[in-house]
Amino acid sequence: MPSKALVTGVSGQSGSYLAELLLSKGYEVHGIVRRSSIHSTSRIDHIINELHLHNGDMCDESSLKDVVRIVRPDEIYNLAAQSFVQDSFTMPEYTADVDALGVLRLLTAVREYAPEAKFYQAGTSEMFGKVQETPQSETTPFYPRSPYGIAKQFAHWTVLNHREAYGIHASNGILMNHESPRRGENFVSQKIVKAAVRILHGKQNTLALGNLDAKRDWGYAGDYVRAMWLMLQQPKPDDYVIATGETHTVREFLDETFSYLGLDWKPYVVIDSKYFRPAEVDLLLGDASKARRVLGWVPQVKFKELVRLMVDAELGEKN
Repeated sequence: MPSKALVTGVSGQSGSYLAELLLSKGYEVHGIVRRSSIHSTSRIDHIINELHLHNGDMCDESSLKDVVRIVRPDEIYNLAAQSFVQDSFTMPEYTADVDALGVLRLLTAVREYAPEAKFYQAGTSEMFGKVQETPQSETTPFYPRSPYGIAKQFAHWTVLNHREAYGIHASNGILMNHESPRRGENFVSQKIVKAAVRILHGKQNTLALGNLDAKRDWGYAGDYVRAMWLMLQQPKPDDYVIATGETHTVREFLDETFSYLGLDWKPYVVIDSKYFRPAEVDLLLGDASKARRVLGWVPQVKFKELVRLMVDAELGEKN
């Protein structure tokens, strides 16, 4: 019998890459999708006939219990989230309901119907927020600066509590920014790439951005889902920072994107205060030495290659 994996957020950027990886390893892959009039499966349409999809919602405990009870998965990957930081300031209660309490609901379902399952929680470098040390590792204190980061910190400790109190094989991945051609357009990386290509084709004249000096550790989502899988193959659960160990500014992302297209971004970019966060996160740089040592994980796609991969995909209109 093939192993069964349950992926929440399966139709998102990371969920789609993870589903591909699990299928390639012979898993029976189940995914939870929200019943919504605007729901899109575009990222998984190419594999949708190989997946088992279930309706569910992180805000509805009964639906989560039903799916876990029916599937009885061997591995559970929780990637579902309200993951756009800017929106978490305008929708803090919803963000907390999905990203914090949703994890508690799902773990309650696991305890009740699949206590032997291995559980992965998608954490975020936004929990480091106003960083207390650089680079950030598993022992760096959290100082989140957004409702998103705060909700994810609640989820992080909820996972750790279930590991220690109930013996659940539950691991946290503290992931630095991870991008790809499947990234949502509201994220700055994809916003820059799409705008640059539109400007190249004469379909857009300006690009409005916020803080160009914010520094991020940008990796490739396809690399990062491999780390998620590796965490659940370990005999003991644990927490891991996943990162490239390099930091680049938004300005550098602009430079790399526009120069690759033979353009100068300066005539096109305008600074708009509405894109500044109420509390800014200035610098994120991860130390993934534990993941290298224990998991044998190393990133394969570097910054310049990532940017060009995204631009090439946009030029070819491919995911």
